[in-house]
Amino acid sequence: MTDAARPNATSVPRELYELLASMRFAISLLTVICIASMVGTVVKQHEPMGNYVNQFGPFWAELFGRLGLYTVYSAPWFLLILAFLVLSTSLCIARNTPKILADLRSFKEGVREQSLTAHHHKAIGDVHSAPSLALTEFSKLLLTRGWKFRVQRRDNGIMIAARKGAANKIGYLAAHSAIVLVCVGGLLDGDLMVRLVMWAQGKQPYTGSGLVSDVRAEHRLASSTPGFRANVFVPEGQRAATGLITLPSGVVLQDLPFEIELKQFKVEYYNTGMPKSFASDIVLRDLDGQGPERKATVRVNEPVIHRGIAIYQSSFDDGGSKLKLHAVPLEAGQAFEIEGRVGDKQTVAALGDQQLEIAGLRVINVENMGTSEAPTELKLGDHLGSGAKVRTNKDLRNVGPSFSYRLRDAAGQAREYNNYMLPVELDGQRVFLAGMRESAAEGFRYLRMPVDEKDSLDGFLNLRRALLDPAVRQRAAERYAAQGTPAGRADMQPQLLATTQQVLGLFAGAVADAAAPGTKDRPRGLAALSDFVERKVPEAERAKMSEVLLRILNGSLFELHKLAREAAGLPPPATDAATQAFMTQSVLALSDSLYYPAPYLLQLSSFDQIQASVFQVARAPGQKLVYLGAVLLIIGVFAMLYIRERRLWIWITPSPNEAGGSLVRLALSTTRDTPDNALVFDELRRAVLHEDDRPH
Repeated sequence: MTDAARPNATSVPRELYELLASMRFAISLLTVICIASMVGTVVKQHEPMGNYVNQFGPFWAELFGRLGLYTVYSAPWFLLILAFLVLSTSLCIARNTPKILADLRSFKEGVREQSLTAHHHKAIGDVHSAPSLALTEFSKLLLTRGWKFRVQRRDNGIMIAARKGAANKIGYLAAHSAIVLVCVGGLLDGDLMVRLVMWAQGKQPYTGSGLVSDVRAEHRLASSTPGFRANVFVPEGQRAATGLITLPSGVVLQDLPFEIELKQFKVEYYNTGMPKSFASDIVLRDLDGQGPERKATVRVNEPVIHRGIAIYQSSFDDGGSKLKLHAVPLEAGQAFEIEGRVGDKQTVAALGDQQLEIAGLRVINVENMGTSEAPTELKLGDHLGSGAKVRTNKDLRNVGPSFSYRLRDAAGQAREYNNYMLPVELDGQRVFLAGMRESAAEGFRYLRMPVDEKDSLDGFLNLRRALLDPAVRQRAAERYAAQGTPAGRADMQPQLLATTQQVLGLFAGAVADAAAPGTKDRPRGLAALSDFVERKVPEAERAKMSEVLLRILNGSLFELHKLAREAAGLPPPATDAATQAFMTQSVLALSDSLYYPAPYLLQLSSFDQIQASVFQVARAPGQKLVYLGAVLLIIGVFAMLYIRERRLWIWITPSPNEAGGSLVRLALSTTRDTPDNALVFDELRRAVLHEDDRPH
């Protein structure tokens, strides 16, 4: 290697060191971490990939996934930046600490007296005291005002070097040390420790399903893992000793040195239906049998610490509530009962190739039942409607339990349903709500079915079955035609009968025409009548024809209602306002129910609620470092912002103007020049030079 090449070779490590130890590099890294943290706050972390696809679209969802934006705080690039920030800040501390310590020990009493004239705050004057007496006087003055000083006697004078606010330098070290401690604590308490243990022990993420006890050892971490943060799901009356750590590529099971038994879960609600507080009564038992059984209560923000592991109340869920369901056929078939638990999957013969999955139970549903700002208009997508309306006043009520379930076909596609157990009063009409949606990205759309005089759904279901029975439709059409034919115009009855048959057939989706020959795509309900009018009637006559068809529909459906009640052994319906309201809602509900995509309506008969707690268990070796870092950061920021370092020099020489007196020159310097520095210096100048004692 030539001599010319050596400086370049040695300068590369030096330049790298200068870069890493520079404040601008640390600030740049801190800025990137702040931006990444903002992304981690805005983008929900650890969500299923399908949620991101629905939110961002396939292309961006995949791109963001490759960048690790769904697991920002455990992404390799984030941890690498954090590590570089620790390194850079540590080098800054190591580089500047010797200078700061040396500066703290130095009073700079060796400055030349001529240099005092270069300071912004400076003064000169005579005092009556000799230099030795002036030194004693000034020393007392400085001690009284909290200045530390050092005296240097020279051949031509005396130099007093004073200092105040040295803690400002300590603030620099404290603040930068806090950044290192917080970052190191974050690295220890994050996924880094788990990943290191997995790498060292050859563990692999688990991507399958099944019972926790069936998961093999290569997917489990021992209870001695130095640091982890896992979730533990415990239903009431059951116990668990294994936590679940979620990683981007799967899950890892974390064994605990003790088991958690949930005795009781307690929850209180606001009047809005939101949880107010929840707590879990638990029993802790050490698996090695060394410690006694311990009873404790875990509350939100009040964790229980056991064997160095903190147990937090994270959330709550259903723990496998037992449900009894009543399956009501919407067309042909017999009603039957279903028993199951939340989380169960079962095959029900009456549902064909669809598998029933009971998804959840919600005992409390608080809804705003105030009056709507517009009359009820039932629309759900094209056919069904939302269960909630825009309300002009607030009237919060608990409308009772609801349960949700999915029907999954052989291809794996599933529709989700949400049905209320009890009828709900909407706009003066009591209705049962049956909701459905095609995917989790959609909101539920509800079918509103009116109750009969017994507050039951039987009246509506009997009417629906009658509508779908061609023979009953024929009888209802004949009755309506016989009653609706004007007196003395018997010749009009066949035409009215044919029209009524067509109206009922179109409404029931049983009439095929040239525009809709296929049964599957044939319009039904009110949409079928609207389609018929638009295609068959001139535009000028459509409004009048629509009124006629609706009048025929309402009248013939009322005859259907009578026939349905006769078949059920019930008396004819009363001709009052309640019956009118029932029929009005029934027309809308019948129209929408024809698009309901399930052959059976499942109703909740009874339930036995079993709740479960979701605990977060954490062994956090970096927690104390983070707390210490927080304390140091507060001290450091306070010291740097509110403590000002000031240095004062007083140079004393025999006065050439006054025998036995002293010529005094003083100067003040500070790290930050602020308006109060001038006030401090003026006060010192008056005290040192005795300006207040002199005659004006």
